[in-house]
Amino acid sequence: MKRGTVILIAVLAIAGLAAALAVSILHDGLSARATPTHVEAMMARNARHLSIPANARDARNPVAASAENLREARLHFADHCATCHANDGGGDTLIGRGLYPKPPDLRLPETQELSDGELFWIIENGVRFTGMPAFATHGTEEDSWKLVLFIRHLPQLTTEERMEMERNNPKGPDDRAEEQQEEDFLNGAAPQPNSDAAHHH
Repeated sequence: MKRGTVILIAVLAIAGLAAALAVSILHDGLSARATPTHVEAMMARNARHLSIPANARDARNPVAASAENLREARLHFADHCATCHANDGGGDTLIGRGLYPKPPDLRLPETQELSDGELFWIIENGVRFTGMPAFATHGTEEDSWKLVLFIRHLPQLTTEERMEMERNNPKGPDDRAEEQQEEDFLNGAAPQPNSDAAHHH
């Protein structure tokens, strides 16, 4: 076979693979509601694995798995991470459902089988082309290692721990107003008229 023919076949094969990949990725247009295909998920996992330096994968958690460290990490997770990942790590939140790809269920083997170093690196550096931002700033390494402890604990999260996390989730103005009304009611104050009703346009 002539060299020109071989090159042409190779170029056509590469173009065909690129077209198939584009169709796979754009199977539902650019909607963030779509679910990644198995091919995309496999490629993303491999890309993530290759992007983490070998010395980072081998790093060991220097923070002890004490009750105090776990509680600090749990409350940190509730305040900073649960918006996307949910308190239980399942990722079923309003924002989590709207991301593409969706946040992984941190309780499942795909995350739990990562090394401590890999989890730490992902927390610190984020994951490109996903909603996972980089959280590394000066002096945050210990917090990130504590989060690694908590991620390991997620499959055993208790109802009491989850309820404590709910009390520490970020609150919007409506949540704060509702809490204030409940507190006022319990303290015997007269109920205030709904301020939203006066501001509708």
